[in-house]
Amino acid sequence: MAKRSTVLKGSPVFWLFLKFVLLGPALRLLFRPKVTGLEYIPREGGAIIASNHMSFLDGMLLPLVVPHRRVMYLTKVKYIDKPVLRWFLTGAGVIPVATDDAGTARGTVAAAVEAVHDGRLVGIFPEGTRSPDGRLHRGKTGVARIALESGAPVVPAGIIGTDRAFPRGAKLPRPHAVRIAFGPPVRFAVPGVEAKDPSLNRAVTDQVMAAIRLLSGQEPAQVTPAA
Repeated sequence: MAKRSTVLKGSPVFWLFLKFVLLGPALRLLFRPKVTGLEYIPREGGAIIASNHMSFLDGMLLPLVVPHRRVMYLTKVKYIDKPVLRWFLTGAGVIPVATDDAGTARGTVAAAVEAVHDGRLVGIFPEGTRSPDGRLHRGKTGVARIALESGAPVVPAGIIGTDRAFPRGAKLPRPHAVRIAFGPPVRFAVPGVEAKDPSLNRAVTDQVMAAIRLLSGQEPAQVTPAA
């Protein structure tokens, strides 16, 4: 498979169609999302929205409640390659993520930084995948690298209830109220320090995950010590 690191910018018109006609009304009816902290999302300029990940619904409901702006998510290539999802994801606009090698990961970070510098809201699930047990798992350091290299603020978010609305293994979602809380943005500008410093990346990522946990109320998963 060819490496992909470019931004699929999508169509603003298609995005509005999804949000207000095709999907948005049904999502609001089924899941009645209640949101707090919208004042923390900048009305213009690039920023990163980092949240917990409980369900496939997260990537649809969080952008739905953000007014006036599109949220462009980092999305695994395996989903973009699925025929049923390809038209939806490419039309909405995403940043492809392939995890087959380090070079591809660097390309993904560069593409996300480019999107932030273009003034976009970039959405990321630092855990990398849905929580298998409802707990908040250790974040991957991509969020730190994007934040440090772009200088953009990170807006933490906690999503509550999507695991009950669309649990792992379920074939169809079911009606259930969802809450989404945004927290104060944090910046990680560290003059003179390389964004590739592993210890710095881990410290920044852990700080982001701590902010997410305060909003989601999840218990942290235990980290297995390295051998």
